[in-house]
Amino acid sequence: MNMNNHGPEASEDMNTDENIAGTTHLNEMGAQDEELDRLKEDLQEQKDKYLRLFAEFDNYRKRSARENLELRQTAGKEVIASLLDVLDDCDRAEKQLLVTEDIGPAKEGVQLVFSKLRSTLQARGLKAMVSINTDFDVEKHEAITEIPVQDPALKGKVIDEIQKGYYLNDKLIRHAKVVVGN
Repeated sequence: MNMNNHGPEASEDMNTDENIAGTTHLNEMGAQDEELDRLKEDLQEQKDKYLRLFAEFDNYRKRSARENLELRQTAGKEVIASLLDVLDDCDRAEKQLLVTEDIGPAKEGVQLVFSKLRSTLQARGLKAMVSINTDFDVEKHEAITEIPVQDPALKGKVIDEIQKGYYLNDKLIRHAKVVVGN
């Protein structure tokens, strides 16, 4: 017997071990290739989803900008349409003022037109600010001038209103220009 492991049996054992190791290595490489292919597919799928989402967002942004522009262009349409009746009344009143000798009825007609204008604007959310005899507030008032007052209770109060302030749906749209007691 050959104690030396260099015989034909030893060489078969050695080859068998090498073949097993090589096959394992090849199997691992194949599994890695499959994993890499799967990851590439997943990456491509995610890229496609991203591109679709980006395109959808871009379309949304463009549509939103277009709708915003249209809204701005037609925002005043309702108010203007509601004021056309008042404008018609103004035209009729102007014609009457040019041909009438009796100012009394013409004055009443003009007062009706003013009243209609105010009620139309109030129906649209316009509200006049009450300023006279209130405390001066820089958030609501613009002081044009200060005048000396005798009554200490009127100091720091609005004495006169040069131009009315207005709210539109409870949001200040114009500060009142006022005279303040000093």
